Amino acid sequence: MIMNEESIFSSTLYRLSLQAHLFFRTIVPEPQHRRPITLSNAYILTLPFYPMLLMGYLARRPNTYLLRLCLAPLIIWIIIKTYYSHYWVQPSLNVYNWGMGLLALAMTARAIEFAYLPQGILKRGEVRPGEMLTPAVSRKQGVHAPGDGSSLKRPASGLFPLWFQDSMEVLCAMRGMGWQFGEGLHVPEQTRPIERAAYLKATLRSWTINYIALDLLESFIKLTPNLHSPSGGSIFLHTLSPLPRYMVSTSIQFATGIAFITGFGMVYDLLTLFCVGLLMHSPTSWPPLFDKPWATTSLHDFWAKRWHQILRQTFLVFGGFPGKRIAGDAGLVIGTFLASGLFHDLSMYCMGQGTSWVVVLFFLSQAFGMISERMWRKITGKRVGGWPGRVWTYLCVVGLGQPCIDTWHRRGLGGGLVIPPMLSPTRRIFFPLFQRIFETVRKS
Repeated sequence: MIMNEESIFSSTLYRLSLQAHLFFRTIVPEPQHRRPITLSNAYILTLPFYPMLLMGYLARRPNTYLLRLCLAPLIIWIIIKTYYSHYWVQPSLNVYNWGMGLLALAMTARAIEFAYLPQGILKRGEVRPGEMLTPAVSRKQGVHAPGDGSSLKRPASGLFPLWFQDSMEVLCAMRGMGWQFGEGLHVPEQTRPIERAAYLKATLRSWTINYIALDLLESFIKLTPNLHSPSGGSIFLHTLSPLPRYMVSTSIQFATGIAFITGFGMVYDLLTLFCVGLLMHSPTSWPPLFDKPWATTSLHDFWAKRWHQILRQTFLVFGGFPGKRIAGDAGLVIGTFLASGLFHDLSMYCMGQGTSWVVVLFFLSQAFGMISERMWRKITGKRVGGWPGRVWTYLCVVGLGQPCIDTWHRRGLGGGLVIPPMLSPTRRIFFPLFQRIFETVRKS
């Protein structure tokens, strides 16, 4: 009788797991079963924005909690289904599949946050959502010229209805400047002139520098054997002896890291030019994205202040807040970095080359490094800082980060199309010029 009950239980458990797997694969199909993106169906990629616009609107209205809870599962299903069941066919565009995965998970986190906060999303100083009509950025703190006159005005307010402006504002508030969920956020001090014309000129100059730097770095990475192919390759060249091998891998790692910084900066500058130049946003609404990450003096300083904070709330929603409920402040740190690792790796699943725990382990190592900094402070009474803190941070980020960067390049990160060759100054001008100079010197 007992054996029969055990077999029934096992059979039921197997059927349930099989049904769960089949349901999962209806949302996230195997790579070979995804639909290719073409000109005729590219509009599908915009579909998740419409229900998210609705969710943003509801999060800014009182007495909508139950409705948001009911809508959340459907909206999350639409987001994941859209971005995980379609793909860019051309191999050089595979890196954009990673971008779709990143977007899907970031939007999912926003949907969860919008749904599960009973009071909705509040600006600083609000008691009920929607009662404050001025932009949230006018409530920002800790940046140059907070609450200046131009930031009190809604940009392009005559073009769109108020409900649409309110919804778009909360959807685009990734860092949370001026919002209650952005409490404790470090915002870098503004380094550009506040006067609009001078600010736009400085931003255009920054965009040009970032564009050229990104192009140089991408072109350099693609010169490395194995990395120029969209199918990917290792940053560790095993044909070299150990010392040159790690010199090359470290150079590629630094180039990749700086490419991330310049790439983010280039896109951010472009958005800034559009919003400040055309939509008449206040220049103070667009503070710097990074805060000199190379000048870091501790892991806490690097990850909480120096590095960009665009995905801060995403990682808190996915792991930080649940972790704090389980294990207090230590759980907050571990949960946040565990979520960061899973976010970066599960989004890369869209590239069709599986998953890897290497990425997750790297981000978890940063969590334990930050906890050790806190223990050091409790034992010694001193913060990690100065040049010893800088060396420590570089060892933790650069030293432990090489396997993570290698995993990304093995999946084709370096071979992806970032700047088209036709628009590449390096490949159209600099490389041919250097080659001509080299040939001239060699013949002379």
